[in-house]
Amino acid sequence: MGGPSLVELIAEADERGLAASGLACLDRCLPLLGGGDEVLRPLWGSLAEGGAWDMALADARAALAGSASPEGAAGDEAVTLAHRMLGAVPAARSAAELREWADACSVAALQIHRLLDTMPDGGSQRSSVTARREGRTDGMSPLVAAELRRQIQILELLANQGAGAGGLRQALDVSTEGRRVLRAVVSRRERGRG
Repeated sequence: MGGPSLVELIAEADERGLAASGLACLDRCLPLLGGGDEVLRPLWGSLAEGGAWDMALADARAALAGSASPEGAAGDEAVTLAHRMLGAVPAARSAAELREWADACSVAALQIHRLLDTMPDGGSQRSSVTARREGRTDGMSPLVAAELRRQIQILELLANQGAGAGGLRQALDVSTEGRRVLRAVVSRRERGRG
């Protein structure tokens, strides 16, 4: 793909970039959590305006509390991974905690897309996701390739836009597009099960 790998971009990101990166991964996976498209909007708003992240997080968790639990999903690994992402959001926005969370969200989101893709993605699941994040992209399945591109694009946007709200708006747009794609994939999968 050229340029820095996803792992390098996460390592170089500032606190705001890390929070937005992790939040964007979670946002794209909302269709698996049974949440509406706007449920994470207050968290995006707190990043843009410097609002109370912990309060917005509590509201988002409360709104998603009634959605299907991992146990209720009959062992559905993609749903379980999405719930873990939500459960791991740090209540305080410290760089160390956010870096760990953003990194875990990156891995989980790629694994989710790999699980839901009907096309094969070479190698074992964990080694394949690790390779993709490090920049080895040969033989990548289309859904995983698109998710990797979105993760890289969001981190680059935020690194280039500085502290302005423009980068966050663009990151949210990229994430919204990814959420629509995943919603369509989840919908097709549900129809196939029915």
